[in-house]
Amino acid sequence: MSVASARRVLVPVGDSVTLRNTVAYVVREVAGTGTDTASAADDTGTGAVGDRELHFVFPVAWQNRDLNTEAAGEAEDLLERVETWVRDDLGLADDEESPITVTTAVIGADEYLFSPTDYAETILEYARANGIGHVVLDPEYRPGSQASLLAPLAVELDLAEGITYEEAPVERPVRGRRLIRRPANLGAVATVFGVSFLFYQVIGGFAGTFDFVTGAVSAAIAAVVFSGITFDRGIQPARAVGTLLRWAVYLPYLFWQIAKANIQVAYIVLHPSMPIDPSIEEFHPAVPVGLPVTSLANSITLTPGTVTVDIRKRNFYVHALTQSSRDDLYAGGLERGIRFVFFGRDGARIPSPRERGQRQDHRSGTDEHAAEAASPETGADPQERGGDGS
Repeated sequence: MSVASARRVLVPVGDSVTLRNTVAYVVREVAGTGTDTASAADDTGTGAVGDRELHFVFPVAWQNRDLNTEAAGEAEDLLERVETWVRDDLGLADDEESPITVTTAVIGADEYLFSPTDYAETILEYARANGIGHVVLDPEYRPGSQASLLAPLAVELDLAEGITYEEAPVERPVRGRRLIRRPANLGAVATVFGVSFLFYQVIGGFAGTFDFVTGAVSAAIAAVVFSGITFDRGIQPARAVGTLLRWAVYLPYLFWQIAKANIQVAYIVLHPSMPIDPSIEEFHPAVPVGLPVTSLANSITLTPGTVTVDIRKRNFYVHALTQSSRDDLYAGGLERGIRFVFFGRDGARIPSPRERGQRQDHRSGTDEHAAEAASPETGADPQERGGDGS
């Protein structure tokens, strides 16, 4: 199935350099100005152009939209621009009715979208609910991250029954030059430079002029190359300062957790019977994709007794050495700490993983999921999502 022969077409949107051309391509095909569009519509019996529908959806990439109104506003603004582009491409006056029904929506607000599978499931759920049989992908579509999810997302869509997809045949930038050609704002460049320079000096011990010069050169190269991909939006000084101050509060707490865990592990190592009880724990953290996920995973790994071994879909897989390390993991202290860093005090006021009923123990291939579901310890069904949409 092609755009021309589909009565309803779905286009997932995100802020990309090819989105405008993707919208123009879809409108051109659906409106009948593309090659053989009119004949395709007649042959398939899909009706007149006026019966056609275009759905533009923005799958949200943040964990709790109430804590990130700026991101929610950006999604709405982008969808409004898409509607304007459609009218411009159709050549419509302000008071003229569109021959194509255009629908825009923010989807996935009650989900934690992490992997291509998560995005594909959300998109397909919307498509099936609205009787849509064809999906068009922007070739530079990058939902929720700087890394492209297009290829794995296309694989997931290809496996769906009753729904076809295509990648919009629009011109795209040369990937080999993207790091240099995509300039970041001065705030991002200065931030990457400052962090890189400081890290270089800390590692080198502030040894003198040679370290200052080589550190400045290295930091400048890092800022030019990586500032365009380190930040997905402009640096806001007030927010950045607030985040740094909250990091200053969180780090002593993290060091305290590391110290306590070190004592517990030292006790185990010195105990004659070596009282360990290893397991792989799976839970859904209430943190958004990107730096918060990385920070939480590293915090868990830095704490002796627990190691983040994998992150798949929405799940963290953590190796826990003892019962006490499992209890600390499900108490959610580190999770709340990371949410505090990125969202402030309001972001930390959430149920713990144990309270959300997400505990799943996996020992020697035995799934205790069903037993935990009935346990009064959790007080919730393991499939029930927490208050922040995790």
